[in-house]
Amino acid sequence: MTRNLSILGATGSIGRNTLRIVDRFPNRFSVKALSARSNMTLLADQIERYRPVRVAVGDERCADDLSALLPTDLAVDIVWGESGLCRIAALDDVDLVVTAVVGAAGLLPTLAAIDAGKDIALANKETLVMAGQAVMKRADAEGVRIYPVDSEHSAIFQCLAGNRKTDVDRILLTGSGGPFRAMPLEEFESISIDDALNHPNWQMGRKITIDSASMMNKGLEIIEARWLFDVPLDMIQVVIHPQSIVHSMVAFKDGSVIAQLGVPDMKGAIACALSWPERMDIGQPAPDFPALHQLTFEAPDLEKFPCLRLAMEACAAAGTMPAVLNAANEMAVVAFLDGKIGFTAISELIGMVMENHRWVVHPSLEEIIAADTWARRESERWMKS
Repeated sequence: MTRNLSILGATGSIGRNTLRIVDRFPNRFSVKALSARSNMTLLADQIERYRPVRVAVGDERCADDLSALLPTDLAVDIVWGESGLCRIAALDDVDLVVTAVVGAAGLLPTLAAIDAGKDIALANKETLVMAGQAVMKRADAEGVRIYPVDSEHSAIFQCLAGNRKTDVDRILLTGSGGPFRAMPLEEFESISIDDALNHPNWQMGRKITIDSASMMNKGLEIIEARWLFDVPLDMIQVVIHPQSIVHSMVAFKDGSVIAQLGVPDMKGAIACALSWPERMDIGQPAPDFPALHQLTFEAPDLEKFPCLRLAMEACAAAGTMPAVLNAANEMAVVAFLDGKIGFTAISELIGMVMENHRWVVHPSLEEIIAADTWARRESERWMKS
């Protein structure tokens, strides 16, 4: 049986890897919709190859640029903006929506997909960071399955399979520690953009690579895990694992621990989400354990990586605070990549915005979106001052 896909964020790292898996199994998957914010050249190539019925782009100008790149005899419906993303997420023929857009832009399309009864392969952690309780409640009400695509959450999902949730003692969320794990704190002021983009293990987009360097990525994953697996903050432990072979673990009440291991390549987690409970032969090797020699683990350094501490505080506060954390982080990362602020100012900006926020403990979706908007304006104000 062919599974029909809508891929939100088709030109990014997750989107391209998803299409590589589609190429390997052309009889199992059909691409019905694609989206890209601004990379119209690559999107045009993808449209010619996969022939979706509808695509979504960032704005009307991008739509005009895309139309000019496509053959005149190729019929595809081009939509744009937030409403366009929501439309391709809820497309009638689609079975599974791969949500791989970056940042807060993933929230409303994911909700639109859920409301349309589509299963989700979720690579956009910000959706659950901002509104995890509301998203999971709505998915449960609609009978929608959410398959995690983040390698850590995919690992936890696999470790929990066949086990009772009541037997779980804690979730062990692993992370490489990024490029600055061993760097002395006094050298952080000199970190350059190129330094931060040089991840030792993973090939990712620019935004998530900076998040990994600051360890905000791990902080966002804590909040994502809290809602995805319905566990409190005190049952989630971050463990630094520089080799990135153990993607995460689950400890049980009897003292046993189940871990999911694999080479650091996102295609494994993507394939798991696309085919669960089956496992497809994606041509990916198992780790060469003799060549590894050792696997090491250590505790995170919250003094060197205050973004991780801030994310834990936001998770504990709940309400609108995680949305504010996420929005301020997105603004700070863009500012860092644009050369407007230094690396250590990322956490300073986020901490200031969180401190100034009057959070709502039990927010509506509208209040969450309003908090996101407020945090972006507050971040701009801080940077100007």
